[in-house]
Amino acid sequence: MNTVMKRGPFLLVILLAAAATAIAAGVALFHDGLSARAVPSRLESLLANRTRHLSIPTDARRTVNPITATPQNLREGRLHFADHCSICHANDGGGLTMFGLGLYPKPPDLRRPETRQLSDGELFWIIENGVRFTGMPAFSGHGGAEEDSWRLVHFIRHLPQLTPEELAEMERYNPKGVEDRLEEQEEDDFLNGSAKPSNSQQPAKKNPNMP
Repeated sequence: MNTVMKRGPFLLVILLAAAATAIAAGVALFHDGLSARAVPSRLESLLANRTRHLSIPTDARRTVNPITATPQNLREGRLHFADHCSICHANDGGGLTMFGLGLYPKPPDLRRPETRQLSDGELFWIIENGVRFTGMPAFSGHGGAEEDSWRLVHFIRHLPQLTPEELAEMERYNPKGVEDRLEEQEEDDFLNGSAKPSNSQQPAKKNPNMP
């Protein structure tokens, strides 16, 4: 009985600390009314990064990239990124796109040390399995080969050295809407000399009742 009474204040402190931690976590998670426009708090970012690190198996973190970083593999990774990833991450990896800015949490700047310090195995695991409670989807099992994900790892390493020529090539592989495709088709028709005149340029039809 005396032992229980002596431990009472200690247990109370632990319970209060746990309650304070739960409240702080709740405030960090539900701030701004769950709006996706909000910016994660420092505590939330710290907890999320730590949880992500712990969720990746040790063997996966230590996995070595089996694909060599040849110019051809880098190009294939770059164009794959432009077609599959740029809509959220942007061609340069900065994440400043309409969809990227509308996500919570926002996509990380892939050029920053926080991302580049991840091992090849960690980057591959994230690409293949996604990150729960974020906009990062899992790409494994969707018809793509693992080699594509390993090439993406090489391209992510290359992002800080991306050249204007590489960016220009990536733009041609970005997903396009209907209006963009129609505009490109009109430009191609014009350059090929097969463009049709617009309604304002078409000659008026002669009225058969007029002389």
